[in-house]
Amino acid sequence: MKPGGVLLATTHGTAKIGRRIGRDRWGEYWRLTGQSAERLFGGVFRPQNVSVEAHGNVWAATAFLHGLAAEELKPGDLDYLDPDYELLITIRAVKDTA
Repeated sequence: MKPGGVLLATTHGTAKIGRRIGRDRWGEYWRLTGQSAERLFGGVFRPQNVSVEAHGNVWAATAFLHGLAAEELKPGDLDYLDPDYELLITIRAVKDTA
């Protein structure tokens, strides 16, 4: 990647985030989550050059696993963002220019 180049990546997260005391300390790094993507890409690019967003909710994950199309859902079903059900993770990282 040339200096100043931009990496855009999307990946699935289709699994429940295990909430527990100390999550932020231990994290979930055995699969790609919003948290692990920040750590992974922040180790290659500068952390301030990395933007990670997670999208989804339990209904969106269930609909995905059952193979439902967006047209089969009610308007608004996909709008709520639940940090415990990351269905899609988007990553933007910029390589330093120097």
